[in-house]
Amino acid sequence: MAGAVSTAVRSTGWSMANLARWNEIFAELGLPADPEVHAELRCRYSGPGRAYHNLHHVCECLDLFERVRAHCVHPQEVELALWFHDAVCDARRSDNELRSAEWAVAVLRRVGADPGTVERVYGLILATAPQVDPVTEDECLIADIDLAILGARPRRYEAYERELRQEHHHVPQTLYTTMRKKILRDYLQRPQLYHTEWFRSRYETPARGNLQRMLRRLTGGGVSAIGIE
Repeated sequence: MAGAVSTAVRSTGWSMANLARWNEIFAELGLPADPEVHAELRCRYSGPGRAYHNLHHVCECLDLFERVRAHCVHPQEVELALWFHDAVCDARRSDNELRSAEWAVAVLRRVGADPGTVERVYGLILATAPQVDPVTEDECLIADIDLAILGARPRRYEAYERELRQEHHHVPQTLYTTMRKKILRDYLQRPQLYHTEWFRSRYETPARGNLQRMLRRLTGGGVSAIGIE
């Protein structure tokens, strides 16, 4: 179904999250893999407080990536960037993508990656930040993969909204509602939510429907209207 992100992550995403695939990515890049980094990433994504930006999200992204792999210029770099893009996740900070990118750079330099690979992976991770406009084809794809949740089936999208609220539990409810409505309006004012035709043709319409529906609920009944406490 166009625009669908499955409620249960497809087996493809989970299989791509294992150590064997991690080793393959580095082998395909001609680099030695560090299993301790893979273990640290899985540990971080499984940490407390990660209601949405967790291993499930990574697997959803990897599953989508597999569907658009043929459209990537440097697919191994995109796959690796997806692993790192939310490695640092602190809801009280706005530089999570930058810190995640810096960690990826340190890892790649340590294993001897060429400067071009390091620079591209750094840019790919930064492209998932909401304030950054992607430039390259791969940056557009990774940004679209990360935002595909907006075009999920309504029940999955509503679960995503609840998960975001849980990650921002420290924000007073009235303030959170005001901030979230602004974000939703900003999304809806964009001429296009997605940067690539592959995602626009499948996700643009359902994403706008989800955003409009949620904005109406927040405007009418606050976050409690969808069970977010």
